[in-house]
Amino acid sequence: MKIKNLEQHYQRIFRQLQELLTKTPDQTARLATIAALLHHKMPHFFWTGFYLKIDDCLIVGPYQGPLACQVLDEQKGVCWTGILQKQTVVVPDVHKFADHIACDRRSNSEIVIPLIRQDGSVWGVMDVDSENFNAFSEIDQKWLEKIVSLLNS
Repeated sequence: MKIKNLEQHYQRIFRQLQELLTKTPDQTARLATIAALLHHKMPHFFWTGFYLKIDDCLIVGPYQGPLACQVLDEQKGVCWTGILQKQTVVVPDVHKFADHIACDRRSNSEIVIPLIRQDGSVWGVMDVDSENFNAFSEIDQKWLEKIVSLLNS
């Protein structure tokens, strides 16, 4: 199923999350809410969730979708690239990405948005996979970055 107006769809989701995320300051609850809402409202999202940087490891956090890798190999894959570059990474075909970590073979494209604190340190990433190739547009990037920014408020 394709969304007719992706921009308006994200606007509605963003407004809903703005309200929902005021209910608690608990970061785990807020991450779980974002993952659940996006996963069920975005038909092209196959896996939707977070990896959290704990010491020098990326450990799976709240997510929706098939079973995830619990720990991502250090300095490898799309998630670590987002952490190290401190910027969003969009991968149209994960099979062509060097050192891609395949938690589920059905994943074909991916977008990763770093979670950056006010002081500039990175504490994790939002990771979204799709079964479709080239699934993520500039609109997805713009709105997912805005959604992640709600975690700092």
